[in-house]
Amino acid sequence: MRQLLIIMGICSLLSSACTNILDKEPLGRLDADLFLQTKEDAVQAVNAAYGPLMFNSANSNFYWAFGVLASDHAVVGGDGSRPGLTEIDFMTHTPRTQEFNDFWKLNYKGIVQCNLLIEKVPQVNMDVTLRNQYLGEALFLRAYYYFLLTQVYGDVPMMLTLLSPDELKLPRTSKSVIWDQIILDCEQAASLLPASYSALDAGRATKGAALSLAAKTSLYQKNYQKTLDYIAQVKGLGVYQLMADYQDNFRKETQNNSESVWEIQHTNLELGVGNSLNQWWASKKFGFGYGFAEVTREYLDEFEAGDPRRKFTIAINNDPYFGLIWKPSFSSTGYGPVKYLQSDQEASQKADGDINYTAIRYAEVLLWEAEAMAELGRTAEALVPLEEVRARARAQAVNPATALPPVTTTDKTELINAIRHERSVELGFEMHHFFDLIRWGLAADRIDGFIPGKHEVFPLPQIEMDLNSSLIQNPGY
Repeated sequence: MRQLLIIMGICSLLSSACTNILDKEPLGRLDADLFLQTKEDAVQAVNAAYGPLMFNSANSNFYWAFGVLASDHAVVGGDGSRPGLTEIDFMTHTPRTQEFNDFWKLNYKGIVQCNLLIEKVPQVNMDVTLRNQYLGEALFLRAYYYFLLTQVYGDVPMMLTLLSPDELKLPRTSKSVIWDQIILDCEQAASLLPASYSALDAGRATKGAALSLAAKTSLYQKNYQKTLDYIAQVKGLGVYQLMADYQDNFRKETQNNSESVWEIQHTNLELGVGNSLNQWWASKKFGFGYGFAEVTREYLDEFEAGDPRRKFTIAINNDPYFGLIWKPSFSSTGYGPVKYLQSDQEASQKADGDINYTAIRYAEVLLWEAEAMAELGRTAEALVPLEEVRARARAQAVNPATALPPVTTTDKTELINAIRHERSVELGFEMHHFFDLIRWGLAADRIDGFIPGKHEVFPLPQIEMDLNSSLIQNPGY
């Protein structure tokens, strides 16, 4: 059975004396100097650095709304209890939309925790290998938090050390500078982290996760050769391969598998460390589901005939649905998401599911490789990783002989469009699509209400603008 060291460490922190330090805003130098002096402090602190990543109700982590609901894959459902989700869906969000304020605070909380670790862990008297691992985890996590912030807000303040309260009113740093720092952090993390762990430490950042985040950041920079260089290092580890069954990436019993490059852990302990997507996305006809995201017809139509990934991603009329049979009345569109949901027999509380969120899947790494090769004009080579992803899906089709024929075009434009299509159907509802549309320059064509020059990023929270006169709001807000 999957061990839960990281999650249990987070739980213990919630009730420990460290709470007063970790939750204090801002974390000043005096507080930092009183903490992280022993190896026991170090393990608690590094475990806590993962806490803001979780999709639980306590975190109010609505990153998924930015990646999914803002795109053309979903529309808002629910009962109107979260008006911010409606604003994000309809592109009417403002600096006062609550979800942006929550997300800003959550990620900077993670960054402060990482900075604490980066500064203090090297001074702790403990096993050198373990100390280096904890430092690598902190560097990777800081890089990941900053990557999310640049996706959502664009330029943001960058702090790489612990700061006193009078030093916190920083101006925004260009996302290009932050991306460079992310790559530096990932390279250092990769030099310190192991390629894999025992089951006891499943979910900790690995060398492959750090190299993959460097690859993704390079892709965002449009540095395609550098993207390929990092991917070659990931593949050279010999750790990752696609699961034969696509759905094994979204089953409780088959998590942390060979396709998982980095997976954010959740568990059904009824302690607030479960995955609330199980409630947020479940139909209102399914127990205590909120139905906050409903699949569009446009997204359903993106799937090719016979593509088995459709049934693993979208519920349509008469499909099995976690002990029920899906009916069109289950959502306003007639369709609903399937990923990250569980039956009530598996998760004893709807808001406390234990399906992990795989932030980086090896299938996505292969599609980054295909995209980078195609962008460089290496179209024949790009067909190889693209086919690896399609072949796995084809093998699960009812009729593999006719489903999902191999892509053979070497025309650069046609191939890039085919790779973009493949990302959409392979990674649906995995929180990437809105950001893909932005970096491809397609959002204005695909998203109703999208205003070019404004909606490529979301607004900085108004409360942060009020507290920090050095901040300048994104254009249009």
